[in-house]
Amino acid sequence: MSVLIVIPARHASTRYPGKPLVALRGAGGEAKSLIQRSWEAARGVSGVDRVVVATDDDRIRDAAEGFGAEVVMTSPTCRNGTERCAEALAALGGGYDIVVNLQGDAPLTPAWFVEGLIAGLRGDPAAEVATPVLRCDGRALNGFLADRQAGRVGGTTAVFDRRGHALYFSKEVVPFTGQTYDDADETPVFHHVGVYAYRPAALNDYAGWEMGPLEALEGLEQLRFMEQGRPVLCVEVEARGRQFWELNNPEDVPRIEAMMREMGME
Repeated sequence: MSVLIVIPARHASTRYPGKPLVALRGAGGEAKSLIQRSWEAARGVSGVDRVVVATDDDRIRDAAEGFGAEVVMTSPTCRNGTERCAEALAALGGGYDIVVNLQGDAPLTPAWFVEGLIAGLRGDPAAEVATPVLRCDGRALNGFLADRQAGRVGGTTAVFDRRGHALYFSKEVVPFTGQTYDDADETPVFHHVGVYAYRPAALNDYAGWEMGPLEALEGLEQLRFMEQGRPVLCVEVEARGRQFWELNNPEDVPRIEAMMREMGME
């Protein structure tokens, strides 16, 4: 089955304008843009036939082409990354069995997260979309809770049924737990990792649906599939000692850089 990875990127972010071009310094002190680090993460995934950056911004296009990425220009009217992926797929003429949306704000995404996601979608014929989830340890959960108390969105959490099919995604921390956890403790909360794999038919359908009330309230694009009754598979992945965090706010830059130093990522 042929696989396309699309990295959607836009300059006009409400929370963090210009985010894809923000520089992140690795363990050796080298600064690379967020979009370049996301592209390098995508290039490290095995079994992928093509990787493209999808954007509507000339500054991002120029930066991406400067480090060797293939770029597909898309419309500024795309409301989220999934719509941008659908438009990019159409612009490329289709021809892929699985399309992966590796969001451009997740440079710490390990290759095995995406590989597990692709395998999960291949193994569940009922699922039209798949996305990875990572069980939080106490350190991650406490970081989420601290962000929420400070009025920041620190990440998305997911709850799902015994088949792994999603019940809900939220920027609040769900499910509620009143317990206190040490950094190394296992918790019942799952961090939703911002990567998606779609069957092309589901991706094409998505672009024609109106945004539903839950998607509008949470600002989470995957809820549109759920509001249409389309199954979303949550694939549990393992950290294997790697830390994971998305760049959502300016405050996340030093946090991600510290993680990169700690893990020895250049």
